[in-house]
Amino acid sequence: MPTIAVTGHMDLSPDTVPLVRKALSALLVDHRDGELVGVTCLARGSDTLFAEAVVEAGGRLVVVLPSADYREAKVKPDHAPVFDRLAGLAEVVVMPHETADRAAYAAANAELLARADRLVAVWDGVPPSGRGGGTADTVQLAQESGLPVDVVWPAGAARG
Repeated sequence: MPTIAVTGHMDLSPDTVPLVRKALSALLVDHRDGELVGVTCLARGSDTLFAEAVVEAGGRLVVVLPSADYREAKVKPDHAPVFDRLAGLAEVVVMPHETADRAAYAAANAELLARADRLVAVWDGVPPSGRGGGTADTVQLAQESGLPVDVVWPAGAARG
């Protein structure tokens, strides 16, 4: 059973959302036999679109939360309904951090990669900023560890 993790931008432009949704569905179409595990931190944007595509494909969802306070501290009210719905369908793993900070995000990304056979990156290709914890950093960690990476950035995609 393949385990596919996701990393990606949270700030997709409104016009990019349907493009990414379609690309993720196409990427997962071969796994519609229920033999798929999708691993996500369930952040707004790419993570949520991936989680929805996994559920749509009949896969099992694993949500890795960076910290005990993540839901209350970081999930905005407009994102809470979809977050709660998807988390309710998932096996939820909470990293041993009380607060959502850089260390918690790094731990969550490491856990995400440790569970995966491959990584899907909804990524515009911009190199790491040096701050750590972002999409490009996660792609770089995956590549350094030999984990296959599928980059999804459809023509016309943009960050908002």
